Parts: sequence; structure tokens; C-alpha cells
Amino acid sequence: MLEPTSEADLADIIRRASEPLNIRGGGTRGISAPSGQVLSTRSLSGIELYEPGALTLVAKAGTPMSEIETALASENQRLPFEPMDHRAVLGTDGVPTIGGVVAANVSGPRRIQVGACRDSLIGVRFVDGQGTVLKNGGRVMKNVTGYDLVKLMAGSYGTLGVLSEVAFKVLPGVGASATLTLRGLPVPQAVQAMSAALGSPFEVSGAAHDPARQETYLRLEGFADSVEYRARMLTEQLASFAKADVISDPDLSAATWKKIRDVEPFTGADGDVWRISVKPSDTPQVVNRLSDAQCLLDWGGGLIWVLAPTSTDVRATLAGIPGHATLVRGASTVRFHPEAPTIAALSATLREKFDPRAILNTGLMGVATPAAA
Repeated sequence: MLEPTSEADLADIIRRASEPLNIRGGGTRGISAPSGQVLSTRSLSGIELYEPGALTLVAKAGTPMSEIETALASENQRLPFEPMDHRAVLGTDGVPTIGGVVAANVSGPRRIQVGACRDSLIGVRFVDGQGTVLKNGGRVMKNVTGYDLVKLMAGSYGTLGVLSEVAFKVLPGVGASATLTLRGLPVPQAVQAMSAALGSPFEVSGAAHDPARQETYLRLEGFADSVEYRARMLTEQLASFAKADVISDPDLSAATWKKIRDVEPFTGADGDVWRISVKPSDTPQVVNRLSDAQCLLDWGGGLIWVLAPTSTDVRATLAGIPGHATLVRGASTVRFHPEAPTIAALSATLREKFDPRAILNTGLMGVATPAAA
């Protein structure tokens, strides 16, 4: 295994590479390139800059998430997008890293309020497939010059370059929280209730539904008096759907959203795990078609986690419904949703530009051969 200890070392390894490289962060997500020598970023570790007053944090890509979270908690701050921990649902181990979070654009329940990981990312440094060190963005939120490679790198899974450093804007910690639970709603009514809550003026920061339990969860966060008021008003607004039980205990509320964030109902269960993104209005139809599967809804119904029988062709089952279905745990090597021709052409052009030798996570996202000379 190749394990660079500096950005210069990383660039030299990639520049000298004569075979494909399997880029790995903390090794927690169970998705790896089909072949290639392992290149791990775990020794590129450490917080480079943390300025609580400027709400800015800069860290090397291999920095463990636990180190990031501990540093932020010491100043009562947090990453806005609430990244999940994949280890339990995927049955993997390893140490989650901040670079892995960016590479996969990992975003939790708060995405509906604050955006995805890429929306909090303000700067990156990375090494492309030719061994060239590139940087984009900056270490302060006002830096918006240049091409937006920051957002391009988020969710590229190491196919365009290997991250060496990332910079984030962060937010103050949560003062108080409450979770409203509506029971007995089937999926169509649950989606309607979540849509009503998200369209209200009460700043809902989480909206999820567990069809197996017929429980709908809505989260409110902020100052204690504000949370109490909004919980009361939202309960009244949603009374036509069901009576809401309010959990005001912060530990119980946090446990509920950790369960949703990390897809805990699927932990240890047999079958393939899929991640489906659709319009919430299409979610009832998706769940209906997947009657043999277990589902968990997040993002107001826009994100559907699916535990399906092994080797189920979920994409074929959902033919005709716009969206994306990604296999996150299962035997198939076709994990990512096939791109539309125009998007596929754009993706190929980007990979030809950033990785002309096709050595970075070759084939992971459907590209397995070098670009033509």
C-alpha cells in the first residue's frame, strides 16, 4: 500500500505511477475501484487552521472525523451538513476521514436546511492524475475567485484528483432541539406532512419517515424558547395529519436523528442497500414498487434508503421514474446510476482533462479506459 506523508510525496507517487491507483481514505465506505494499487491518504492528517471567530476550519484530507468533531465541539461549533457514518450499515471498519466525506459528498438530514457537504466547502487542494498540485477556493468565506473546482471535487470519488487539504465554513452548535413524531401515517400522507412542515415558517432541520414503523419525524433546532414555540405551532399546523408527540430531551432527539443519519434500521440485515434520490412527490410510487424491500425516507422524502433482497435490480424496477439509484452495499460492480449521454460526455471530458492516463479509481464510476491520444 502506498501511503504518502505529504502533499509533495502524494504528487510524486501519482506522477511516477505506471498502473491504476485505488484511492482510499479511511477505508470505511465499502466502495473501491475494481483494480489498482492502493493509495491511502490516512497519513495526510491534521488540522491546519481553525479560527472559531471566522467560522473556518482547514484540515488535511486524511484527518479523522473524530478529530474534526472534537475540535469543533470544544468551541460549540459543528459541520453544517451532518455527515453520516457508513460503517454500521455497510459492515465495514476503518476510520472516517474528512477527505472521504468530501470525496463522496456525504450529507445527512440537515441537507434540507443548510445544503450538502459541497455547499459548506470553501477550498480544496488536490493532486490530479498527472501529479500536478492544484488548489481552488480559499481559507476564508469571501474567496470566490476562479473556476469552481471546489464543488466539482465534492462527490467525484477520487476520479478527478486525490484530495490533500479541504477548507470549510462551520456553524455554531445547536442550543436546543425537539423532535415531533407523527404516528400511523402511510407513505403518501407522510410525504404530504413532511412537505407541509418544510413549507412552513418554522425552520424544520430534519424530515424523515420510517414506513415499517409508520412514524414520521420532524426536527426543530435553535434557542430553547424559539424551539418550544415552533414545536407548538407546528403541532397545531399538522393536527389534520396526526397528533404529534414532542421529544424535547436533547439526548433522545439526537439518538433519533443518528438512527436516521446512519440508516441504523438496516444494520446487520441481509440484502443489498441502495440510495435513491427522487422528487418527494414520486416517493410513494417508488416505495409501492419496492414492496419486497424495506425503506427509510429522509430529506422530506427526497432520499430513500432501500434494503432489498440480494441481487434485486432496483433500477429496472423503478424504470420511468426520474432520479438516481446508487448501490452502496451489494455484489454488483455497477454501483453508480448510468449517466445521460450528454452528462456522460461531459464527465468523460472532465476525466480526460484531470486524469488523461485514467489511473485514478479506474472504472469506479463507469470509466475504465484511458482517453484516446
